[in-house]
Amino acid sequence: MGEKGSTQTLIGGSEADKPRLKALGVGVYDPGFARPLAAMMHRQLLRFRYARSRLVNAILFPLVWLIFFGLGWSAAFNMAGGLARRLFGGLEYLEFLAPGIVAMSVFTGGFGSGLGVIWDREFGYLKEVLVSPAPRPALILGRILGDSLVALFQGFVMALLVSLVAGFPGPVGFVLELIAAYMAALASSSLGTLIALKMRSPEGFHMVVNLIMMPMLFISGAFYPVTPLPSWLKALAYINPLYYAVDLSRGLVYGVHNTPLLLDAIGLAAVTAASLALVVKEFSRIYIA
Repeated sequence: MGEKGSTQTLIGGSEADKPRLKALGVGVYDPGFARPLAAMMHRQLLRFRYARSRLVNAILFPLVWLIFFGLGWSAAFNMAGGLARRLFGGLEYLEFLAPGIVAMSVFTGGFGSGLGVIWDREFGYLKEVLVSPAPRPALILGRILGDSLVALFQGFVMALLVSLVAGFPGPVGFVLELIAAYMAALASSSLGTLIALKMRSPEGFHMVVNLIMMPMLFISGAFYPVTPLPSWLKALAYINPLYYAVDLSRGLVYGVHNTPLLLDAIGLAAVTAASLALVVKEFSRIYIA
């Protein structure tokens, strides 16, 4: 304890130990919950600021789909006339595709954010965070919230680019599209972080994410309606969080949706809540030697 009358500070300490430690003249530093959460959010935003290649990566793939897939099929469907418009709920194909492209960009960015967890483990930052006095739920939730804001910004940029091709949906439609995009960003960032906590290498993470993302994209309703699909594919679509993100976005912007919008929102919220609960549980028991 040192000389009599001196005071030492113990970082952390359980609630049960605090009265005894204070009686011994030992101060206990408690960072609380909000401060570490805000610090991790800020850290993730700064990280994106200095790694803007992530923005290019998250936008390039959906933009390629929009230009080569969207414009090509739009020309073909225009030749079909009214039949194609009935298939797409009265929308032009580019209008039908636009919300799906934005949701795809957000999901790609959100899932990809999990890679940062693996690099933090690789370079020792995660170990330093784990031994800090900050509550682990605050640390991981702050990280996910920061990553979801980054994914939302990527969706915002993508929505502007899509508007140049498919037409601007109006200020209200644009804001509603961003609201749906943030729900998708939170869900995908949670899922990406959950996968990353289970992985040990960037290569393994990329492999798993690619295996998950490709089927999710093609049965999301982003490129074509899910109603004509075989029943077993429709069943898979209805457990796909990206499907609910696309349907919610399209419904809010254009009023065309396959599932009730409330159910879309509940589906996304349920996936997000379950993923966050699993992430907090996994992060609370993680150990790095």
